[in-house]
Amino acid sequence: MVLEGVALHSGARARVTLLARPGPVGVSAGDLDVPIEDFTVASTVRATTIVALGGRVRVAMVEHAFAALAGLGIRDGLTLVVEGPELPLLDGGAGEWCEAAQSLALPKSDPPLRVARAGAVEVGTSRYEFHPADDIDVEVRLVLDHPRVTREARWTGDAADFRARIAPARTFVLASEIDSLSRQGLIRHVDPRSVVVLSAKGVHCTGPFAEDEPARHKLLDLVGDAYLVGGPPVGRMCAVRPGHAANAAAFRQACAEGILVRIRSTPGRSGRPN
Repeated sequence: MVLEGVALHSGARARVTLLARPGPVGVSAGDLDVPIEDFTVASTVRATTIVALGGRVRVAMVEHAFAALAGLGIRDGLTLVVEGPELPLLDGGAGEWCEAAQSLALPKSDPPLRVARAGAVEVGTSRYEFHPADDIDVEVRLVLDHPRVTREARWTGDAADFRARIAPARTFVLASEIDSLSRQGLIRHVDPRSVVVLSAKGVHCTGPFAEDEPARHKLLDLVGDAYLVGGPPVGRMCAVRPGHAANAAAFRQACAEGILVRIRSTPGRSGRPN
């Protein structure tokens, strides 16, 4: 499957081929193939950028594609062949990524990441709470005062629900940020259909809008960022005021403190301990 579109930050055409082949999910750039677990987060400015092999492989805006894979439970049998410095924005969410990945009929498995003990991590004004449980349970709470926006969204790990409800949630921006983003060249190539603009006067977008769409998109981003460390974890996770930078820092700290632990899993099967 091939997906093409405009890159959000560079404005260049971006092309990604989803190639079904044995092995863990990975990214191929140039002649270099790198499994997901070998990447680290290099930047979280308006998106998540990952690097590997001492910077020889660098790919920006991976969170929407990774959210689709996490939501569908795909952790093996796929390589993303990337042409360009970042992934395309596409529909502004993870809908097109889900559709493409699902068409390959890849094996599904549970996340190798588990909530081992109850704990909380604070990163600046963001807070992440974790509790052990037998299933995935992810919740986000926005700190956003807008009359048309519901602040909470929740997903309990069902792939069909992710495709139908979480994946279509578009990225959003505050109207007060547009001038600054435009001067930085970050939004001049954005398709209006892929973004929601929130202003003091209301909501500006193409197509229908639901009051929980911004919260669902923040949940989508959180799930995509968690994919880099083997998540979203099996257990209860609640993020208050999540963002890419806070997500990355919180997962690092939770893993370092033993709140989150990673276990081995068998490809194509339930990710119970071997």
